Amino acid sequence: MFEVNHKSQITNEKSMGTLYLVATPIGNLGDITLRAIKTLRNVDLIASEDTRRTGLLLKHLEIDKPQISFFEHNERVATLRIMRLLDEGQSVAVVTCAGTPGISDPGFVLVRAAVEAGFEVTMIPGPVAFVMALVLSGLPVHSFTFRGFPPHKPGQRRHFLEADRDSPYTLIYYESPFRLRKLVEDALTVFGDRPAAIAKELTKMHESVRRGRLSELLADLEESPKGEYVVLIAGRDSE
Repeated sequence: MFEVNHKSQITNEKSMGTLYLVATPIGNLGDITLRAIKTLRNVDLIASEDTRRTGLLLKHLEIDKPQISFFEHNERVATLRIMRLLDEGQSVAVVTCAGTPGISDPGFVLVRAAVEAGFEVTMIPGPVAFVMALVLSGLPVHSFTFRGFPPHKPGQRRHFLEADRDSPYTLIYYESPFRLRKLVEDALTVFGDRPAAIAKELTKMHESVRRGRLSELLADLEESPKGEYVVLIAGRDSE
């Protein structure tokens, strides 16, 4: 468990900062919420998974705000820095490249640390790719399991899928175009030819959702897929 040694000193003279988790568009910039814009304008600092991409968003919104880097490989070090800023009374917004912080993106370590230290933590909700994909998939939505990105290595990926072989819930995965075919192939082997859907480039110009059996989707895959994908597979006995 990640421990935070820099505990906040709460006094009557000193106000504590607030941590904001701000969801940003997953593609279409028109999906930014009014609350997100207001929050990004009002905070003291923005912690960004990719400062360049966030910089483009801020420029589009005509917001001039300092950023610090906050991504997977510096998350623990950046968390300590953000904790110090919160302890100084500053407000910090966390954003990822796209979507909701903490969902297959950095955020969990920081949120847990801030909660344990007694800082105020709140969220500005917004787009989540897997929720949109689930609603559009035509698969059961009343119960589902979001599994994020599968492991890269074939053996680990197969074991990862096998853990949910008997799950009755709709299964949801994120995958890159480079490993999409391998994921669908392994899913067909592990789960059998279940109903499924593949959502591509949600909210963007080339958005598409393909539905069918896993074998049909596999046969229909592009030779060199491009974009960002959500793969959804029906749970056991859900046909």
